[in-house]
Amino acid sequence: QVQLVESGGGLVQPGGSLRLSCAASGSIFSINAMGWYRQAPGKQRELVALVTRGRSTNTNYADSVKGRFIISEDNVQSMVYLQMNSLKPEDTAVYYCYARGGPVVYWGQGTQVTVSS
Repeated sequence: QVQLVESGGGLVQPGGSLRLSCAASGSIFSINAMGWYRQAPGKQRELVALVTRGRSTNTNYADSVKGRFIISEDNVQSMVYLQMNSLKPEDTAVYYCYARGGPVVYWGQGTQVTVSS
């Protein structure tokens, strides 16, 4: 089992920045991918950014956040971060930390990000 705990959400004005953090604990040795999804009211949960570990590390971003968001990880601390810059009102959503260990998927409890003036 893997436990994920997010932090760093909040209210920010358009154009502002926020940094989300996710701490993984438990059977972290099994994790081969970590990242972030988000779900806005009335919409499906969507991928924001993902880091996949294998022979090489690959990073993928949703088109809507490319050039604005940066995902990074600290393997020693079992952390994954999402630096969100130039935030827009349409980025408002609950952001979920995600981890995959083989066929098993884990989710954090979610953290609210609201972009509004």
